[in-house]
Amino acid sequence: MAEAEGKPVVEEEHDDPNYKAPAQKSVKEILEADQEDESLRKYKESLLGGAVKDVKPPFPDDKRNVIVSKLSLVVDGRTDKELDLTGDLSKLKEKVFTIKEGGKYRMKVSFYIQREIVSGLRYEQKTSRKGIQDVLGAVDKTKFMVGSYGPKETAHEYLTPIDEAPSGMLVRGTYTVESKFTDDDKNSILEWKWKFEIKKEWDD
Repeated sequence: MAEAEGKPVVEEEHDDPNYKAPAQKSVKEILEADQEDESLRKYKESLLGGAVKDVKPPFPDDKRNVIVSKLSLVVDGRTDKELDLTGDLSKLKEKVFTIKEGGKYRMKVSFYIQREIVSGLRYEQKTSRKGIQDVLGAVDKTKFMVGSYGPKETAHEYLTPIDEAPSGMLVRGTYTVESKFTDDDKNSILEWKWKFEIKKEWDD
């Protein structure tokens, strides 16, 4: 997982307009390059891990290479609250996460890579509350660099850095979040809307 290699990176809001994503290469192409260099070959095999083997796609009838399956609210000492992202996304608004004012939390995105390596995955979210941005300022926009991943039969997981909910009666209420998962080529893998409510206490 990307977060196992160090702290997750919070990106600047504006991307470099001159940046060009590297050309996509298949697992086979990567492994077959530089075969004469034994140490490099072993390093790539170690780096790619399960991608070297014949990984069976977890969803063989689905032609997508990246499948975002779940979004979770993670709070120490509490059971994760989850949103299923594989069904009807329009129904996500019916399930609202509760966050205690001043409470610390993280978001976790679970996703599958089925066939080929994907580079430069990013998770973006835009949070707003009807009417309140005029009082507290602009809508909050955040981008997280998730990283590059190879195919695996089980889900990859990415955890955002710890965040702290604001406190005070003024900030209590329901917020709408527009989330987006993209790759290095800025292709939109999945977009969805969900809600959370800041309350005085956690829900039981």
